[in-house]
Amino acid sequence: MNGLKKMKKVNGTLVILTWNEINGLKKILPLIPKDEIDEIFAVDGGSKDGTLEFYKENKVKVFLQEKKGRGEAFRIAIKEARNENLVFFSPDGNENPRDILNLFNCLNEGYDMVIASRFMKGSRCDEDDKLIKIRKFGNKTFTRIANILFNGNLTDSINGFRGIKKETWRKINPDADGFGIEFQTSIRALKKRMRIKEIPTIEKERIGGESTARSFKVGWQFIWLLRREFFN
Repeated sequence: MNGLKKMKKVNGTLVILTWNEINGLKKILPLIPKDEIDEIFAVDGGSKDGTLEFYKENKVKVFLQEKKGRGEAFRIAIKEARNENLVFFSPDGNENPRDILNLFNCLNEGYDMVIASRFMKGSRCDEDDKLIKIRKFGNKTFTRIANILFNGNLTDSINGFRGIKKETWRKINPDADGFGIEFQTSIRALKKRMRIKEIPTIEKERIGGESTARSFKVGWQFIWLLRREFFN
């Protein structure tokens, strides 16, 4: 082939999670290292803003959710992915596409779960420049409680930008709905003493629209999850 070597692709599946994210998707999709990843598909919660049409134009396979929620999106991805290692990514501008391959590499090194942390050394949260940091305070508080209850040392147990092995998923068998799915997978991995790796990530400003995660509503869900996981 004229001396050119074919690029070796990462052994893994990238799962793009969307629900009306057309503004972010248009800017972020071109930044994803598509040629370096074995499989890429999207799980969509029923977008009505042109997201599905954009996927079709760019030849991205899409699985539609009949049931809303991130928990259901994760379960669909685990079922449909052909690879053992999965990375979950939301193209809303917050999550840095440069870290996708780093997450895959950690999984291929043997870690059971890898989390892109917004709070460890060398990282950044999108609220760092704000006077009032409600989301950051809540995330760090829940992570601290999880560490105390389940003997962990995580810095960011909640961030959805993460990688996980199918075998890990089967062992912890998470059943949470909505945004509780990431917190629950972290907790159950801690309970089973699994190998969890964190890497620093730079969280940027959200592109277009508003987050569907409502801080106080999600907070109550996390409190319920903590109680349930502690007494199980």
